[in-house]
Amino acid sequence: MKRSRFSDEQVITILKENEVGARVDELCRRHGISSATFYAWRKKFGGMEASDAKRLRELEMENAKLKRIVADQMLDMTAMKELLQKHW
Repeated sequence: MKRSRFSDEQVITILKENEVGARVDELCRRHGISSATFYAWRKKFGGMEASDAKRLRELEMENAKLKRIVADQMLDMTAMKELLQKHW
């Protein structure tokens, strides 16, 4: 996945500027982002503080790690089942 050039804290700062009253097209032009990116950020980070975003990032990393563990276990179980089904 492509790494964003903006940190979560920077994204939240940009969103807060909009909440204060800055126009979306002005913010997008000033920060070099598209309006679609802005609205995607607002959907993901809307109403969050910097600490909330940090916690969200940690939870996403933990979730990815757990998904990898489950995938590895499923692979091991499948291999064991295939091995046990063979008739010697």
